[in-house]
Amino acid sequence: MPGRFPPPGGRSVKRAVVVGSGAAGAAAAAALQGTFAVTVLERGGEFRPYGFGLALPERLKRLGLLFDERMIRTLFPAMRVSRTDGRMVLVRGTATGGTTTLATANALRLDHDLRDLGIDLDREFEELGREIPVTVAHRARWRESTRAIFEACRDMGLDPRPMPKMAEPDRCTSCGRCILGCPTGAKWDARRFLDEARTRGAEVVTGCAVAALAGERGRATGVLAKVKGRRRVFAADLVVLAAGGLGTPAVLERSGIRCEQRLFVDPVLCVAAEWPGARLNRDVPMPFAVQRDGFIVSPYFDFLSYFFNRRWRPKPEDTVSLMVKFADEGRGGVSGGKARKPLTGADRERLASGRRLCEDILARLGVPKARTFPGTLNAGHPGGSLPLTAAEAGTLHNPVLPANVYVADSTLLPRSLGNPPSLTIMALARKVSRAAAERFGG
Repeated sequence: MPGRFPPPGGRSVKRAVVVGSGAAGAAAAAALQGTFAVTVLERGGEFRPYGFGLALPERLKRLGLLFDERMIRTLFPAMRVSRTDGRMVLVRGTATGGTTTLATANALRLDHDLRDLGIDLDREFEELGREIPVTVAHRARWRESTRAIFEACRDMGLDPRPMPKMAEPDRCTSCGRCILGCPTGAKWDARRFLDEARTRGAEVVTGCAVAALAGERGRATGVLAKVKGRRRVFAADLVVLAAGGLGTPAVLERSGIRCEQRLFVDPVLCVAAEWPGARLNRDVPMPFAVQRDGFIVSPYFDFLSYFFNRRWRPKPEDTVSLMVKFADEGRGGVSGGKARKPLTGADRERLASGRRLCEDILARLGVPKARTFPGTLNAGHPGGSLPLTAAEAGTLHNPVLPANVYVADSTLLPRSLGNPPSLTIMALARKVSRAAAERFGG
């Protein structure tokens, strides 16, 4: 398959440990298996879509028993919710496939900052384009409300663009439950790469909490972890950290390696209103986007706000909601397993600008500002704590790391994208894996 490394002939295969099985980890595992005997360590279990109806959480909501977003894990173990020191909600996937199983499968190429550093991902994006189905065919099935919002944006000169999706549209039922796990398998997620790696011999260890790197004399010898309450050491000739923008800095900190205080999170706020019969909760989430300077606006029904934010009173089928996702400044970090993430003045201005635009779009649809209400400020795209620089464009390896340890996830991104990053993360992870294999695979 394109982009894979052939198994070495006549030599024993070296061992590689990949920490994390999301966009970066699965892409790295599929790329490395064969050149290395790969073991993937995943904190969560095997991913399963949310298998229950929404009647139970809706009843709990009516009874006032859903009051903390972190409770979502009792209903849906694959979704982990935490808070920053400023109480911003952070959402991530903790199961095979990582956050890609909970994302809306947007496929955008966003490597301009990396290209400015001298990092060329053309080959990787071309390979991914052959291996992942990407389509905008979902546009043919948009509901009337989605079409009305699109037309309003176009009439306002906002140049809305259909969002390319990693999906097989013929299998999509427009159930609107992408973030709860696709029930039909129409949505592509990183488990496809993970399954490919498994088919070719990779081992995936679930329920594995990675503590730190093990090493001596500036070189990693493996990874320290706990599996089912028992401590284990996974020996490795190569370690690839792909536990995400919060998980990877935590592992590095516990290993005595300091990251930079440049955490970004791509904050999201939804602006909603009652609109009888909108049914956005049963349409493709983020079907199109309006790109502005520093933020995007897109239709999106926010289940987290609906269940846990008391301002979201209308029924889900009668709620219209527009998402603002903005590129935040890289201020903050991860320490002691917790995220510190203050919003700067520039961040708040971008958020306010996005919120005003949402209100203007809804007003175009006949919804006055006084009838709108905000959702819960949350984020799901952390990164930037060990950003690449032009000096590392050739090696893709930060000198603070042991020689045989590579980071392959959003931790490497120079700054917030303010846009869905999954495709870009996978391309970068493949590039990093190629560089690691060339250096240590022989």
